[in-house]
Amino acid sequence: MTATILSEVTIPGLPSASGVEIIGPTVYVIGDDSAALHCLDAVTLAPTGRRQLFDHPADGPFRIPKPDKPDLECMAALRWPDGRAGLLLLGSGSRPNRQRGWFVPTDAPEAAPEPLDLAPLYALLAPHLPAAAVLNLEAAATSETELLLFQRTVGRADAALLFRLPLAATLAFLSGAAGAPAVRILQFELPAIAGCPAGFSGATLVDDLLFVTASVENTADAVLDGDVLGSFIGLVNLDAPRAAFARLAWHDGRAYLGKVEGLAVRRAVDERHWELLLVTDDDAGGSTAVVAEIELD
Repeated sequence: MTATILSEVTIPGLPSASGVEIIGPTVYVIGDDSAALHCLDAVTLAPTGRRQLFDHPADGPFRIPKPDKPDLECMAALRWPDGRAGLLLLGSGSRPNRQRGWFVPTDAPEAAPEPLDLAPLYALLAPHLPAAAVLNLEAAATSETELLLFQRTVGRADAALLFRLPLAATLAFLSGAAGAPAVRILQFELPAIAGCPAGFSGATLVDDLLFVTASVENTADAVLDGDVLGSFIGLVNLDAPRAAFARLAWHDGRAYLGKVEGLAVRRAVDERHWELLLVTDDDAGGSTAVVAEIELD
């Protein structure tokens, strides 16, 4: 498998991109220290607007300080139990103030985002972590029946986890209309760079194919950033379970050294070849949109 960059552009006014979804003509991007959901044109990738999630003095292109940010890292398109189409946004859970989320209706742009208390859900997940690991969710994806949440545990190779939750039951639980859903766990072996293991950073499920990203930082802290060493694109087999990865590189073979935080599929070129949209975070407030192609051997 190969993962090759076709282009990269800066996303103006969008700090610390952490997740991306494409719905029709619109690209939706969250930032882990942004108070808004940002919108881009799906063809040109030019900014087209934003949906304010909550009031905060650090609005627009300004970054919310690390101790205060909700750390929105996970986003997935779905339908709410009442049938509305929208986006589920989830904080990482790595601190108490990061156990917040929002449901953002997308078929009614004027509708206000709806806040969610994720602490009860995260209390169900934390006991499944390996000893001394901190909950740190970095990616989400949905199928018709499941919500998939990916745990990123930096600095160790034994805690790359996927939480599999029944979608309808989990949304009912978040809405306060049902009891706790069942939790299933899968563990994966991820690649490493210079002895530093990768951690999940993005996910999307399209046509029964589960694509993921994994980035490598030289840190063992779930909150503090480390030097970024590179990123991988992967394809996950949930039945095995196993995942195949390719290191993201430029056309001339140079390894890409940015930190990919999320991905969406732009189009299927053929049955073994896809064009992806990736978003990256430079840990200094900058974000880029990367168009890449992944091709199976």
